[in-house]
Amino acid sequence: MRGRKPIQRYIDADHSNICFKPCGIKRTELEKVILREDEMEALRLADYEGLYQQECADKMGISRTTFSRLVESARKKIADALLHTKAIRIG
Repeated sequence: MRGRKPIQRYIDADHSNICFKPCGIKRTELEKVILREDEMEALRLADYEGLYQQECADKMGISRTTFSRLVESARKKIADALLHTKAIRIG
C-alpha cells in the first residue's frame, strides 16, 4: 500500500546548489548536512521574515503542523553543522 500523494510546496526563491562551510577546512574533508529547499524556505519565512507559523504554512501551501516539523528539522540540521564543524548544502 502506498502512502499519501505529497502536497506540492510553494517555495518563493531558488535556494538550490548553495553550500556553506567552515573556514580553513577543505570541503572534501567535511561531513555535509543537506538542508532541503522546503526547509530553507521555512527558515526564511519564520526566522528572516518573522512571520507566524500559520502565515508561513499558508504561504507554502501546507498545514501548520507540517510547517512546524520543517522548521524544527532545519534548525536541528543547522545546529548540528555549526556545533560539529560540518558543511551545509542547500538543495
